[in-house]
Amino acid sequence: MSCLAARLFLLLSVLSWPLAARAQADLYPSRNIRLVVPYAAGGIADLLARTVAQYLGPDLGQPIVIENQAGAGGHLAASAALKLPPDGYTLILATIAHNAASSMYANLGYNPEKDLKPVILIAESAGVLVVNTAVPAKTVGEFIAFAKSGKQRLSYGSAGHGSAIHLAAELFKSMTGVDLVHVPYRGSAPAMTDLLSGSIQVMFENIPTALPHIRAGSIRPLGVTSRKPSPLLPKTPTIADAGVPGYAAVPWYTISVASGVPADVVAKLNRAINAVLARPELAQRWNDLGVTPLGGSPQEAEQRNAEETARWSAVIASAGIKAQ
Repeated sequence: MSCLAARLFLLLSVLSWPLAARAQADLYPSRNIRLVVPYAAGGIADLLARTVAQYLGPDLGQPIVIENQAGAGGHLAASAALKLPPDGYTLILATIAHNAASSMYANLGYNPEKDLKPVILIAESAGVLVVNTAVPAKTVGEFIAFAKSGKQRLSYGSAGHGSAIHLAAELFKSMTGVDLVHVPYRGSAPAMTDLLSGSIQVMFENIPTALPHIRAGSIRPLGVTSRKPSPLLPKTPTIADAGVPGYAAVPWYTISVASGVPADVVAKLNRAINAVLARPELAQRWNDLGVTPLGGSPQEAEQRNAEETARWSAVIASAGIKAQ
């Protein structure tokens, strides 16, 4: 091949890259899409993923297969998913663990900030401080006093190291000076099972998954983690108003992909998921559970992640939190 021919071949190859990318996006998806939920079934992350998948699959013309892979505070599944080809056929339901709290790990084996690319913010959901009914406290103030009294060693459950539940509790501990023992689980559902049985005494659970047990009288709500009261728990004050001024912890969720997924595929997924989140029936279903649908651009998701990373990294450093 002559020098001129080689240069022409290289030029044609470069010019064809945008066409190839557009063709890939036009053909996408042509097979099943995996949506990895890095926690056990039954928790808020699982609920959000299954609701989105219910509508997204028909809209894209391909089934969305939910895969629950618990472990390492959500990082086991994300790390495994990132080893697959970055073609948009593996989506990750990412939480605070992936989007803002990886600094508690000395060696994750991957860098969530660099290796994960948010497609879209899908939702945020307030949490609630709940206790087993054997705990005598009826208010946040009484709970703080009881925890400091030393009458009982109190343990709290979480969905794993770095989960929203874990960090909400650690923020509470740092702001109040109470001593609570952390018991990490592979998702909030098994943690709730142990709270109901009394094996643990405390949780900072998401309102949607705590609500049925609160309504049944099986656990007692003391305060919500949001800045404003929840209409689902009108008699439960915010933790800030109940004696911990400035306290707030509002979990948010993204659907993310590997950073190498083509921009056109990310844009197609973003448009499709935005359309799902705009459905009135989804909004009503989530609002009834205390979940707020979000949506927006990938850039807006990146901005939220960056802001929250700065906030929670400071909490992690101040509290000296280290994942085991």
